[in-house]
Amino acid sequence: MDLLPAETTSQIAKKHGFRSLKLVNVDLDQVLEDQPFGADYGRLDNGLFYYVRRNSKPRMRAALALAVKAGSVLEEEEERGVAHIVEHLAFSATTKYTNHDIVKFLESIGAEFGACQNAVTSADETVYELFVPVDKPELLSQAISVLAEFSTEVRVSKEDLEKERGAVMEEYRGNRNASGRMQDAHWILMMEGSKYADRLPIGLEKVIRTVSAETVKHFYRKWYHLQNMAVIAVGDFSDTKSVVELIKMHFGQKYPEPDPPLIPVLEVPPHKEPRFSCFVESEAAGSAVMISYKMPADELKKVKDYKSMLVESMFLYALNQRFFKLSRRKDPPYFSCSAAADVLVCPLKACIMTSACKEKGTLRALESMLFEVARVRLHGFSEREISIVRALLMAEIESAYLERDQMQSTNLRDEYLQHFLRNEPVVGIEYEAQLQKTILPQISALEVSKYSEKLRTSCSCVIKTIEPRASATVDDLKKVLLKISVLEGEGSISPWDDEKIPEEIVATKPNPGSILHQLDYPNIGASELILSNGMRVCYKCTDLLDDQVLFTGFSYGGLSEIPESDYFSCSMGSTIAGEIGVFGYRPSVLMDMLAGKRVEVGTKLGAYMRTFSGDCSPSDLETALQLVYQLFTTNVIPGEEDVKIVMQMAEEAVRAQERDPYTAFADRVKELNYGSSYFFRPIRIKDLRKVDPLKACEYFNSCFKDPSTFTFVIVGNLDPTIALPLILQYLGGIPKPPEPILHFNRDDLKGLPFTFPTSIIREVVRSPMVEAQCSVQLSFPVVLKNGTMVEEIHRIGFLSKLLETKIMQVLRFKHGQVDLALDEILRLQEEGPLDEDVSTVLELEQRAHENGLQENFYWLERILRSYQSRIYNGDMGNAFEIQDEGRSNVRQSLTKSTVMLTLQRILPYPCKKQYTAVILMPQTSRFQLLRSFFKSTRTSYARDAKIIASVACLTVLALTFWRYSRSNLRS
Repeated sequence: MDLLPAETTSQIAKKHGFRSLKLVNVDLDQVLEDQPFGADYGRLDNGLFYYVRRNSKPRMRAALALAVKAGSVLEEEEERGVAHIVEHLAFSATTKYTNHDIVKFLESIGAEFGACQNAVTSADETVYELFVPVDKPELLSQAISVLAEFSTEVRVSKEDLEKERGAVMEEYRGNRNASGRMQDAHWILMMEGSKYADRLPIGLEKVIRTVSAETVKHFYRKWYHLQNMAVIAVGDFSDTKSVVELIKMHFGQKYPEPDPPLIPVLEVPPHKEPRFSCFVESEAAGSAVMISYKMPADELKKVKDYKSMLVESMFLYALNQRFFKLSRRKDPPYFSCSAAADVLVCPLKACIMTSACKEKGTLRALESMLFEVARVRLHGFSEREISIVRALLMAEIESAYLERDQMQSTNLRDEYLQHFLRNEPVVGIEYEAQLQKTILPQISALEVSKYSEKLRTSCSCVIKTIEPRASATVDDLKKVLLKISVLEGEGSISPWDDEKIPEEIVATKPNPGSILHQLDYPNIGASELILSNGMRVCYKCTDLLDDQVLFTGFSYGGLSEIPESDYFSCSMGSTIAGEIGVFGYRPSVLMDMLAGKRVEVGTKLGAYMRTFSGDCSPSDLETALQLVYQLFTTNVIPGEEDVKIVMQMAEEAVRAQERDPYTAFADRVKELNYGSSYFFRPIRIKDLRKVDPLKACEYFNSCFKDPSTFTFVIVGNLDPTIALPLILQYLGGIPKPPEPILHFNRDDLKGLPFTFPTSIIREVVRSPMVEAQCSVQLSFPVVLKNGTMVEEIHRIGFLSKLLETKIMQVLRFKHGQVDLALDEILRLQEEGPLDEDVSTVLELEQRAHENGLQENFYWLERILRSYQSRIYNGDMGNAFEIQDEGRSNVRQSLTKSTVMLTLQRILPYPCKKQYTAVILMPQTSRFQLLRSFFKSTRTSYARDAKIIASVACLTVLALTFWRYSRSNLRS
């Protein structure tokens, strides 16, 4: 069997598409090719591996990475957290780059930057990633030189370490929220008995605060060796050889360590008896159950290993289908439930089932999850279930195959990372598509069902409940296990009873509409149609992605038009209607009807607009448009049981928010900035109990009833000869009501009622916390007065990025007090930024713009923005050009002085005369306050300094611009 298809076969397959792709003769013992497909792959004399591949998506960009097989599991006790500290220090200073020069370089070329944004430390490895422009030859060379510095030249001085401790501590504290605590506790439970359990990458607070530069340097020198590293470069290169030469130039002169320590292979011991944990987290978002089945990480070496991977995927898909259907039945055991398998650490993977349930519902959720797996062991999946799953997987691989020449460079880079770090073969999408197309039909329901044998509680199983208040005990969990074991042993579990699935989404095809008027906009390659039912349709054909079509329909008039007395009911319209089924079928039924199709359609009720949006494969465009037709022709009627489930979920969500310390903070920010406006007031349980489900559904039905009020924009790989007849049938065929429904003009919409405070407000919100956290939100009013405001809106975008960059520098690299942020904004108002700051912001925006031009979503948004702009007067092409001209004019006029004057004009000047600053702080007990008082009588300055220091170290600054305009509308 040829592992890599011949070129002629490839060309024919590419021409005729996935359905003509030839099957292969499957030899299950055939070894998969170890040479990574498509890459110029090799190893330097000093031991460094390299992968280089040409890829033109996106154009003039490259995705780079340095992978190091050194993570937190290599740390000694006194080093816990050092691997992560090294990652931070790499961006701070190296032999060649000092004083955050790397960050400044990345900013100057329009690349994102920063430790934890460009790098990640895990238990087994550390990976540094860069995404850089390559339109100038020297940029790629400098970017590779940065990776070379990371490999052996990170400077670890006492001064460097002290500067970076604050940022690492901020990340540590940020991880100590409810989610972080739960993840850490689960990790320790899963890894019990191995070194991994005690080596969380974030480390220990004591180590972060006190570790010496010598200790950090020792870890770096011990484990960062070229023999344990790989450089990956995937991008729009003229050729790969020149990139390999750059790698050799920057890395080749480095000398290898003559006798580097071996990377130890650590085991996670299996256990026959299940482990149990009843975790109580007062700030948890809700109650949940996690069942984890640990198993050795499979090696993907042969075709039979690939088949086993497909079997596992089919099992998980089929099980998740059942879980979803159970969550939508009467009195469900949980709100949601899903299963997934993934590699946790080098030697171990796990199949993890997770459910979210109502409070005090964990035992019932656990029983249902175990019951379903036992049902599969006894009765298996039906052939119908497996045929649905097979169609889903076939649709996924078809989409990947069709877009094989349009894969993002970052995705290809990640494949090569897995090849180096996990020994996963990279065989190429064409061969993988052939392999999967051949094997999938051969996998039987019996083979898939047998996977359930791996999910026995005697197979290294860990069972954990999470609750905000304790209700379940370990003994309770054991009783549930015993109950399911007895039922399975007796054969007392009945087979799965599935619902009947209709064959057609639209039972009776509508009569097609007609085109009343057509306009072409050659400047943007789009055409506009006015259909006979009044709907406006704009389509743009692109070749950016072969398997993507995106669309959005919008109509003016949203929740701002609703009386306050009806607001909460109407705002729940999407949620309640969505649970019942807005496309004419219950979600659990529709899921099966859409099996094997790549289609997603959703709705949104906003303040000023109602929208529906979709994403589909070109081959499934008819199905997507059928769903839109169903949306407009379905009357959603609330059933008692449907409403009960939705309201239970909503109440649990509200209770979870009330437990979250950040909710009180966010609520107070809204209250100060918006006053008592009902639209921004947080929903309480009492509000939910006033919701009228019938009114909610009636409002939702009216929102998507009149096609004449909607503008529909569709972008992607469209063939007009195929798409236009479908548009006429399913969009043009939507009946127009005799009288207009929710017909509004943009300029007549009601604004949301709120007024920003006219003075300075500074307030501390104290909230109960398990562990101390702090956050700050600083808000200013922004007044836009410039006519159509097109250029002013662009200026806001540039200035937002400038302020974000400058304040990040102040808070992260220098200090962290709120007043220092205000001082920096005032300085920019009075003195303006440096010329290099302006250049950096212009470069960041230009690179983002260039990337966007290669994305369908970007074009969709730009066309929508043109229709929704105040300058739109019936000519979308003209509005589009004015938007573009506005951007160009702002770019040309952006200088130190214009930035200064604009900041004076749009923000309060000086900025310190009108703003709100809200600080979240831990609630202090009366005893602690009393103790602090007595301490402060001796050294009052020390107490104040301590508070300021805590704000400085922990602050996450959110700059918010509050515009005196309708924020949800385009300008």
